[in-house]
Amino acid sequence: MDRTKRTEDFSLEALRNGDRAEFARLVEAYSGVIYRLAMKMLEDPQDAEDVLQEAFIKAYKALPGFDGRSSLSTWLYRIATNEALMQLRRRKKGVFSIDEPVEMEDHEQEPVQIVDWCCMPEDELMSVEARAYMDKAVEALSPSLRAVFVLRDIEGLSTQETSEVLNLSETAVKTRLSRARMRLRELLTEYYSERMVRRQSAEGEIA
Repeated sequence: MDRTKRTEDFSLEALRNGDRAEFARLVEAYSGVIYRLAMKMLEDPQDAEDVLQEAFIKAYKALPGFDGRSSLSTWLYRIATNEALMQLRRRKKGVFSIDEPVEMEDHEQEPVQIVDWCCMPEDELMSVEARAYMDKAVEALSPSLRAVFVLRDIEGLSTQETSEVLNLSETAVKTRLSRARMRLRELLTEYYSERMVRRQSAEGEIA
C-alpha cells in the first residue's frame, strides 16, 4: 500500500487526542514495515522486536506534539531508525551519530574487482545461500551507510523522505547511498567470483 495513502487513512486529530482505537489501527498498519526495517538494520529478531515496541511507545507519547510537517510514515520511520541506531550503539559500546561524516576507506573508493553477473544462472543469483550472503553484506556496512541503503533501496523511500528520516541533506543521502552500493558490489563480487570458480571447476570435472 502506498505510504501517502496509508497516512491519509488515519485521523491525525484522533491520534493526537490519544484515541486508542485509531492508534491500534496505526500499529496494525505499520508493525510489519517497522519490524522489517529493524531486522534489516540489526539482523536480530529480539532486537527488532525491541525496536518495534519502543518505536510505538515513543510514537504514542509524542503524537500530541506531531505537527504534520512530515508525513506520518516518514515520522514513524525516523523514530524506528533512531531506535535501531541506538541498538547498534549499545552493541559497539561506543558513540555513533548518523550526522557524523563518513570517511571512505581505501578499499571503498572503488571495487577491487568486478565480475559480470549476467552470465550467472538465475538459480545461482537467487539461491538461499546468495540471499543470506547479501544480508551479511548489508550487515557489514557501517551504521550510517546501512541506514541510508535500507531506507532507499530496501524500503523504497525517496531521497527526500530519507533525508527527512535521517535529518541529512539530500546530497549527503545520495553520497552515502553511492558508497553503500559500491561497498556492497565489492563484497558481492568477491562472493560471486568464488561461486563462479566453484561452478566452472565442477563443470570441468564433469566434462
